Amino acid sequence: MSVTPPEPAWGPSRKHALRTVARNVSTRYVLVLADMAIGLALLPFNLAYLGKAEYGLWILLGSVTMHFSAFEMGNSGALVKFMAQYRAHNNARAINEIASTMFFTLALVGMTAYALLAGVAFNLEHLFNITPEQAQVGQWVLLMIGVHAIFNFPFGVFGSVTGGFQRYDVNNVVAIVTTVAAASVNVAVVLAGYDLIHLVAATTAVRMSAYLAYRANAYRVFPELQVRPGLFRRARLKEVFGFSAYTTGIDWANKLNYQLDEVVLGAFLGPAAVAVWAPAERVVSGVQRLTNQVNGVLFPLIVDSDQMNQQRRLQQILLQGTRFSLVMVVPIAAAIFVLADPLIRGWLGSGADSVAGAIPVLQVLAIAVAFRVGDGTGTTLLKGAGRHKMLAGVHLGTGIVNVVLSALLIGPFGLMGVAYGTLIPIAASTIFILFPAACRRVGLPVAGAVRQAVLPAVWPALVAASCLWLLQPHLPANLAGVALGSAAAGVLYLALFVGVAISRADRAFYWDKALQILQRGPRPTPSPAEV
Repeated sequence: MSVTPPEPAWGPSRKHALRTVARNVSTRYVLVLADMAIGLALLPFNLAYLGKAEYGLWILLGSVTMHFSAFEMGNSGALVKFMAQYRAHNNARAINEIASTMFFTLALVGMTAYALLAGVAFNLEHLFNITPEQAQVGQWVLLMIGVHAIFNFPFGVFGSVTGGFQRYDVNNVVAIVTTVAAASVNVAVVLAGYDLIHLVAATTAVRMSAYLAYRANAYRVFPELQVRPGLFRRARLKEVFGFSAYTTGIDWANKLNYQLDEVVLGAFLGPAAVAVWAPAERVVSGVQRLTNQVNGVLFPLIVDSDQMNQQRRLQQILLQGTRFSLVMVVPIAAAIFVLADPLIRGWLGSGADSVAGAIPVLQVLAIAVAFRVGDGTGTTLLKGAGRHKMLAGVHLGTGIVNVVLSALLIGPFGLMGVAYGTLIPIAASTIFILFPAACRRVGLPVAGAVRQAVLPAVWPALVAASCLWLLQPHLPANLAGVALGSAAAGVLYLALFVGVAISRADRAFYWDKALQILQRGPRPTPSPAEV
């Protein structure tokens, strides 16, 4: 006989878990779509006005700053985990002690990281294949971008409080407003004729203003929140770092896998190669953000389910989350693979010839992102349900293989060598290690999980992609043709998935869940197995 766990005193009720996930995911999608639309519009705009060399320098320095964010040591994910854990147990004192301890600890870490970043800024000409003039501009750009990244260390604590209380939606609203404001400032500064240094200064100031809003949201979600030096506890520091030591490895590995490519290219080939890589990376990162939102908001729910020993619920999270992630990413990745050439040329127009090398890179990275997002629920479950040590080791090994392969293959294959160096280790670790480990954690046979979650989402995409390949010669070679062909393939995919790939019971299940999300009145409490 199952025992219903006690309700948390703050934040949404467990019986409204589905509606909470839907609210968080929907606002994230608004954010991602806004960010993608703005990013896709700004890339050719900035490339045209700044030039390939200066724009490539900006992208290169931004990627350098992202690696310094690893000094945060994985504590953002760890804090969400502990906020969700102690919320599940209604322990306000533990939440405040952890928030206070980590705020002041991360402020010190941030100052240390910025000092190291300054050392890099004043030695750019020795680290990258750039001119002395580019190094001088890069010093100022890197120091300004670094200010925004380093302030995220302590203020990220407030975002973790909000996330741990399953209220991602309120921070998503702030991020949407900030994204639109920063884009508007970007256009205004560039059109006014200012250089890269002034552009970065203006956009950085806009983005830093969001930290105050994130702080206000944390106090709104958890009115009993207290962040003060008197609540600093060494025991809490040890507790958090006992978990974050492994999430640090995961974060470092993710940066090796997905954010070091620009650094490798800058070191071996220079900023111009980074500019060629950038369009493919921008499309793929946008697809990843667009399709991977469910996995992020599931993390506190997984922690809560693990703390309350709800094994059946964890099984359903893995199966339904994996299937949903694949339904989101696989048809998009397939369409990008088939239509990469007209997509890049239609998007960049006359500037496409100078970055034509991005087309085959985009095709390879589209496959890589399908593996990454498709296994996102499994890796999130491993991280939140006690398998973080193994996950850290696998991710770190995958990242090291990525860097080594990219360095070995960049000589004979150029940009494509870096793309292959990214795809091969990601695909291998997903197929042979991570997904099987997630299945074992929740007590599901791998073959059964593949049959229920993977195959119904994948085979309709292969059929749709084949039809799109046959249709492509008859489509206009522009963005309108890309949109038309993708829409047709998407309709075919959904028809095959809903009508053939899943069972009648699954269709009834999804319809019932959709009605629950839309229903405004009180509903019966779902069983522990429901998500």
